[in-house]
Amino acid sequence: MAKQFGIIFGCLGVGELLALIPGLSIPGSIWGMLLLCLLLERGWVRPASIAPICKFLISNMAFFFIPPGVALMLYFDLIAAEWIPITVATVVSILLVLIVTGRLHQYLHKRFRNHGPHH
Repeated sequence: MAKQFGIIFGCLGVGELLALIPGLSIPGSIWGMLLLCLLLERGWVRPASIAPICKFLISNMAFFFIPPGVALMLYFDLIAAEWIPITVATVVSILLVLIVTGRLHQYLHKRFRNHGPHH
């Protein structure tokens, strides 16, 4: 299990180091996920070798939301004062994500169904 943690958190650590490079505005966690994806894609890390720790982390994911949830309580007064813009931004962003994802899926489905992946 230590090796599995090492792979996942090693990718996260390298990602955090990459995020320190001036001019790169992508968070370290995203860099880490991209690195892990590259390692899996190239076959340098087998999915089965990290599956148990991934299942453990996913099954305990709610635990990782406790600190941000508690920290959010510090800003209740700000949230109460700005609840309308926060709600509008949330609803609009959800709708945009749904529309863009749906349209992209339709486009890709039509393209690959009619022409195959190599055209």
